[in-house]
Amino acid sequence: MTTSTSAPATPRRLRTTGHRRHTVVDSPYGPLTLVATDGVLSGLYMIGQRHRPPEETFGEPDPRPFTEAVRQLDAYFAGELREFDLPLCLDGTPFQRSVWAQLQLIPYGETRSYGELATSLGKPGASRAVGLANGKNPVGIIVPCHRVVGASGSLTGYGGGLDRKQRLLAFEKGGRGDTPDLSLF
Repeated sequence: MTTSTSAPATPRRLRTTGHRRHTVVDSPYGPLTLVATDGVLSGLYMIGQRHRPPEETFGEPDPRPFTEAVRQLDAYFAGELREFDLPLCLDGTPFQRSVWAQLQLIPYGETRSYGELATSLGKPGASRAVGLANGKNPVGIIVPCHRVVGASGSLTGYGGGLDRKQRLLAFEKGGRGDTPDLSLF
């Protein structure tokens, strides 16, 4: 099984004047729209995703900037990759970017609560703010916001829908991913 040993990419502020391109790829969870800004992955959006930007902001279609992202996504969906190693260009506030960096530290197949993430950020009372930042994650799956659950371990909101969240978590826990076994959580 292939895994990356390098540290997760540190999110950096997006240059709003950057050149944007996009492509759409198939996945077991439906079509995924990948967006690059100046050739660096800046978005991964699912159909019907909450906080999905308008399509006219994705730039021209062009699959060339996404060769490595597609390769790693294919390996992930095949069960051969557990940690992505891609440069990312994430647009958000400093707090959002700190939450997204913490998400990248949650190991494959594990979950953390919003409260645990808030505590890891040194802001134990900020679980609600962590949840809001989590929901605005522009690069789902690769920045694994699906690995965050409620304090009781319950599945709470997910921008891509609770069904996808259940399926992704079941997949990472060793389930088939298409028929979630909630006893795994």
